[in-house]
This record gives sequence, C-alpha cells and structure tokens, in this order.
Amino acid sequence: MASSDGITRADPGRRYRGLLVDFGGVLTTDVFSSFRSFCQAEGLLPDTVRERFRDDPRGRELLFGLELGTISEAEFEPRFARLLGVERAEGLIDRLFAGMAPDEPMLEAVRAAKRAGVRTGMISNSWGAGGYDRDAFPELFDGWVISAEEGVRKPDPRIYTLGAERVGLAPPQCVFVDDLPGNLKPARELGMATVHHRGAAETIPALQRLLDVALARPDARR
Repeated sequence: MASSDGITRADPGRRYRGLLVDFGGVLTTDVFSSFRSFCQAEGLLPDTVRERFRDDPRGRELLFGLELGTISEAEFEPRFARLLGVERAEGLIDRLFAGMAPDEPMLEAVRAAKRAGVRTGMISNSWGAGGYDRDAFPELFDGWVISAEEGVRKPDPRIYTLGAERVGLAPPQCVFVDDLPGNLKPARELGMATVHHRGAAETIPALQRLLDVALARPDARR
C-alpha cells in the first residue's frame, strides 16, 4: 500500500538490495517544464505538447511508437510537428528536451548507492538514441533497460521484471523510482517498493530509509 508521500512501505524484515530508477524527470529536471518552455518558444499554448500526448490518439500513437522503437526519430519529428502545428520539424526532439538538465543530487544518490553495494539500474521509456550519456552508465548502473531497444515500454510489467533481471535480483528485492504515478503501479504489483519522485529533497531521504544506506551529504539540496 502506498502512503500519502508516494512511498510503498517496506515489509517488516525485508532487505531491499536494488535501486531501479527512471531517467527523464528523475535523473533530470522536470520533463513537462521542458515541454512548456518549448511551447513558449514556439508560440504555442503552454500545455500543447502534454495535451497532444495525453488526449489526442494520434499523439499517443506517435509517442508509443517512438518509445517502442517501431517509429524512428526521422519519422516521428515531421508527423508530430504537423500535429502541433510547428513549421520546423528538424531537431524537434532536441528542442522538446532542451529545457531539461541533469539532476545532480539524484545522480549522486545513485552513484552513492552503487558504491555502497546496492545493485543499481535504469528503466527508461526512450525518446531516441541521443538522449543518454552512455559513457556515464558504468559509474551509475549495474544494468539498464531502454524501451526502444527491448520493444517494451512502461507500464508493461515485463519491463520491470527485465530491469530487475539486469541487476541480478528478483523484483521484490528492488525499489523503483518514477515521476509518473501510473508507472509505479505495475512495479508495486510485482512486489517492488516504489517511490513517486517529486524532487530530490523528498526522494533521497525515502531511499535512504528503504535501502538503509547514506545517499547524500548533509548539506545536499536540489
């Protein structure tokens, strides 16, 4: 059962040995803020991108196809640009995410968990090949799952099982962190503890309690 702060309480006596995290919106700043900045720059209403993905079947189809790898970036950009009413399709994905930046406290928390012996991994619904700093992966993760490379996306339960397998653990041994509540439910049903990420200031203390390791300097702030 999830508490009001978005944390699934650990079962008495259970030891969580793995930490699985989303990428965009957890290890980076807020995705939807970046979308709003894009809309402002393009002369659109602030929530246009979010509404196309949430409310328009054509937008959802494009999003799901990109995340699953069945639609390429070259196919996605002109089709989504037309749906938005944006004239310039070239570089659309980069422009959508230009307002995102690394969340350094969260990145350091994952590094600290790995140094402390926690098995760490990433489960990400991808937006193409260029969005990840893969050179940093070995320092951060013991394994990772990127949706377009596997042909499965959150919230399909298979992606969480695969994420646990990639770090050598069973799902009930893992904690999963995501900024979207709908992506947490399947993880909970597999026995994972879950944390709804609203910011490093809340998430890091929650993970310290669940994993029983120190993940942040006392003066760390988001």
